[in-house]
Amino acid sequence: MPHPPSPRLVLVVACALVDRDGRVLVAQRPQGKAMAGLWEFPGGKLHDGETPERGLIRELREELGIDTETSCLAPLTFASHAYADFHLLMPLYVCRVWRGTPAAREAQALKWVRPAKLRDLAMPAADAPLIAPLTELL
Repeated sequence: MPHPPSPRLVLVVACALVDRDGRVLVAQRPQGKAMAGLWEFPGGKLHDGETPERGLIRELREELGIDTETSCLAPLTFASHAYADFHLLMPLYVCRVWRGTPAAREAQALKWVRPAKLRDLAMPAADAPLIAPLTELL
C-alpha cells in the first residue's frame, strides 16, 4: 500500500538565551504573523545552505540586535512536531554569552522568564516539549 505524501519538512532553529540571573528570554509573536500572541524562543528558519549555528547567529542579530559565536551555542534538545500543513524540526540551543543588549527589532514583545514559569505562557505546540529539558538544565 503506498504511503501518503509526507508534509514538507521545515527546519527552524531556536535559542534559550540565559541571563546571569538564570532567566530565559522569550519573544511574543507579533500581530500579522502565524500564531500571533504566542510566546516562543528567539530564532527562525534557516536559509538554503546555512548551518543551524550560522542561522541562529544571523537570527539573533536580526531579531534582537545581539552578536554571539558558534562556540557560545550549546545544543540542548530538539522538537519534532506535525502541524496541519508541515512538519517542524527545531533544535534548541542554549546561549549564555553574547554582545549587546537584546532589544525587539521586529515589533515583538520580549520578556525574561524564570524557567519554571515558562509553562505559564501560551506557546506554540512545538515549543512545549523544549521546556522540561531546559528547566532541568537550569
